[in-house]
Amino acid sequence: MPLLPETTRRIDDLVARAQAAGRTPSLVLGVVRDGTVAHLATAGDHPRPYGDLQYRLGSISKTMTATLVMQERDAGRLSLDDPLDAHLPGTGVGALTIRQLLGHASGLQREPGGDWWERAEGVDLATLLTGVGTEKIAYPPHRTYHYSNLAYGLLGGVLERITGTPWADLLTERVLGPLGMRRTTYAASEPFARGYVVHPWHETLREEPRTDTGAMAPAGQLWSTIEDLGRWAAFLADPDPRVLAAETLTEMCAPVVISDLDTWTGGHGLGLELHREGERVYVGHGGSMPGYVAALAVHRPSRTATVAFANAYGFRVGHIGGLGREALTTVLDTEPTAVPPWRPTTAPPPADLAALTGRWWWMGAPLDLAWDRATGELVAHVRGERESRFVPNGPDRWRGRSGPENGEILTVLRDPAGTVVALDIATFVFTRTPDQEP
Repeated sequence: MPLLPETTRRIDDLVARAQAAGRTPSLVLGVVRDGTVAHLATAGDHPRPYGDLQYRLGSISKTMTATLVMQERDAGRLSLDDPLDAHLPGTGVGALTIRQLLGHASGLQREPGGDWWERAEGVDLATLLTGVGTEKIAYPPHRTYHYSNLAYGLLGGVLERITGTPWADLLTERVLGPLGMRRTTYAASEPFARGYVVHPWHETLREEPRTDTGAMAPAGQLWSTIEDLGRWAAFLADPDPRVLAAETLTEMCAPVVISDLDTWTGGHGLGLELHREGERVYVGHGGSMPGYVAALAVHRPSRTATVAFANAYGFRVGHIGGLGREALTTVLDTEPTAVPPWRPTTAPPPADLAALTGRWWWMGAPLDLAWDRATGELVAHVRGERESRFVPNGPDRWRGRSGPENGEILTVLRDPAGTVVALDIATFVFTRTPDQEP
């Protein structure tokens, strides 16, 4: 569904202003809605951007590495609380866990030793590991948020050791191929935008090298296009179960650490950055490599996202990330998600379920319980507030799957004649009238 003309005008203006102010040779931003790129905003002509032009992803690559790790967890080949030593022995940081490394809560320093890995030819895994000792731990785990590229080099090593498959091949087989991301590649593939540093005084361009980062590739190697990154954004909004279970992706979006303790507007999940913008939370990641910056921001409830690239390092990842979030907020504010119409059901619930519906009471507080025919779930609202949903969990048992009662058990209580008389939700007993003792 295309955006309204006024929305596209505002997005185009944001991109044009950002390109001029940021002095980037080219800038492109895509708005993704319901799985497709609904609008493409471009500015600059060095080169002129379009949907199939490659740029470098940088650290957005980490979101895909994290997805591979979660696949291994779901398959039972690792636990998030496994120490690194269990899968990649011989480092001086082996007590750090997979979860800590994924969420930048390990205290591991940001970069590997040696030359700046983003601009130097990479080394193999064995060489990378020789430079990882206890001196690479800057803080105790969970002491603070500390972003670490090195952590993702190590996670790539874990994947290779467990699967016996190089990271790039594993990614193509398990993620890029199934999602149809054929223009997302390990190395640049024509047509691609060259990346530059813009001289601060006379505005000339210096083309940056395009290195193979070797064992650090899982932290930032990949190249992609707006069309392909839009497919990845759509996956993060509504995952393909062939790649990752929906509940696993939701788990990745839960904060491991808050990254700004003063405002609580940012954090990091399992491989995904989290940004609060007003009452909304966006998931995604920024990316930078010499000559390139990139942005990915997804609002999962509305299945709306923005993806963006620029080919000048001085534009900075924070600037393009802010642009992506501002554009996403503009779309959501001006074009709210359509509300599906209510439609009556064709028949009442079965008698055993009908006996559970209606109003219940606990300590003077009402609980309204309904049945969702479409999903087979019980839907509870306490005091008319946030809803909890319950799925069957055995005779007269239901388990919460969302809301305040997520994971808790609802037990149906009956009298000797078998009549439903109360509901026990995690030891809180709800009765049919407020006059009954729980």
